[in-house]
Amino acid sequence: MTALTLSTAAAPGLRADAIVIGVAKDTAAKSQGLVVAPGAEAVDKAYDGRLAGVLETLGASGAEGEVTKLPAPSGFKAPIVVAVGLGAQPEKDAAFDAEALRKAAGVAARTLAGAKKAAFALPLTEAADAGAVGEGVLLGAYSFDAYKEKGSAKAKNGKAPLAEATLLGGKPRDKAYKAAIERAAAVAEELNRARDLVNTPPNDLNPEAFAAIAQAAAKEHGIKVQVLDEKALTKGGYGGILGVGAGSAAGPRLVKLSYTSSKATKSLAFVGKGITYDSGGISLKPAGHNETMKCDMAGAAAVFAAVVAAARLGLEVNVTGWLALAENMPSGSATRPGDVLRMYSGKTVEVLNTDAEGRLVLADALWAASQEKPDAIIDVATLTGAMMLALGSRTYGVMANDDAFRAAVHEAAEEVGEPAWPMPLPEHLRKGMDSATADIANMGERMGGGLVAGLFLREFVGEGIAWAHLDIAGPAFNESGPFGYTPKGGTGTAVRTLVRVAELTAAGDLG
Repeated sequence: MTALTLSTAAAPGLRADAIVIGVAKDTAAKSQGLVVAPGAEAVDKAYDGRLAGVLETLGASGAEGEVTKLPAPSGFKAPIVVAVGLGAQPEKDAAFDAEALRKAAGVAARTLAGAKKAAFALPLTEAADAGAVGEGVLLGAYSFDAYKEKGSAKAKNGKAPLAEATLLGGKPRDKAYKAAIERAAAVAEELNRARDLVNTPPNDLNPEAFAAIAQAAAKEHGIKVQVLDEKALTKGGYGGILGVGAGSAAGPRLVKLSYTSSKATKSLAFVGKGITYDSGGISLKPAGHNETMKCDMAGAAAVFAAVVAAARLGLEVNVTGWLALAENMPSGSATRPGDVLRMYSGKTVEVLNTDAEGRLVLADALWAASQEKPDAIIDVATLTGAMMLALGSRTYGVMANDDAFRAAVHEAAEEVGEPAWPMPLPEHLRKGMDSATADIANMGERMGGGLVAGLFLREFVGEGIAWAHLDIAGPAFNESGPFGYTPKGGTGTAVRTLVRVAELTAAGDLG
């Protein structure tokens, strides 16, 4: 991963492949011109104060994500200056927000792939700004090339991620700045681990393999781990997970990761949907809908990454992660539409559609998590296409059994730069899941399908426990081109939200 350092050095004398500066739209000017952002004063001075004009001549506008390169001034040890857009200039005396810095740093890091070192002269008014820039750099520099042949023509044409980023204006001896960079590194590294898992092809990442990866990470970071295999799941009565995994040669798993702090007074449970490949089962997906279904374990990847990040950060809160892992395949042993499964909670579910499998594995894991009576539970899942239709490909939905908790989770998501939107759980939709055969069906009304899925999950949350459901079906996997610090492919969505919720809970500030 890209190395992060803080430096008080001046930009002209720093040996690097590039100097990165920020520019913004001057909203105060009638001409809507360009303004050089704080942090780049030494660079602007070297251009005799005319840097903004030079950039405008080159077509720069300061728009978010825009990159303009130009030769560095005489006397600079770096050969080029990379100006990256920050969007609109803040109002007088206001600082650029963290997400603007994060996105700009991510774009610059991606642009500088192949470089050994870059100096970032972006606005740093406090330690949190350094953390945002550092996080953006590490997330923007991400690449997944594990399956590219080394030495091949394609690999040779590719570029390695930026090797080192120096944040100018940072204070290397300041405890707050050091802590901000260390946090950025821990969160970004674990988020990138989640991206790697989502991007790994399903022939190499089945439930057993995922469980083994979780076990190795748990051992490394002092996290207690328990893995239930088919035998243990059968003995325990986990009918939902077993039913979904019944059609695959690769057996299902339920992984429990437990991070504990001796200073903790609160506990959280995170539950992740981990369908390592989703064919739809007997209710087979149509052609054109299978190619990205390796991403259907993104919820479990996010939960896994968040628990490890909490351990690395030493958060004073107990966090348990539940990874509900199965492969949904059609075969002679697969669950059929019309079958009835007895869940871990004791409830029976009539399976009307085997492609509505995520809610079945989550139901067992939610009930298991509830038995430990945590203060709150959050589940994360690429659950419904309906949520994608409602919110698009960059925003995830937040549902909950408590309005205040839903609002707190939503605020945490927005704070860390993960677009989310609060969604309701309308009671009238529950009736559509009534079954003449079982306690509940796994399908209800077609309209509002994402909300129906949330109502189904609510049935398996223990009484009196605050619970939120994050449907990340849209933003979990980016099928278009990269933007900001988000790459094509697995995104690691929800990792930062979960970590922030854990931090706020530890501090007693959630909600």
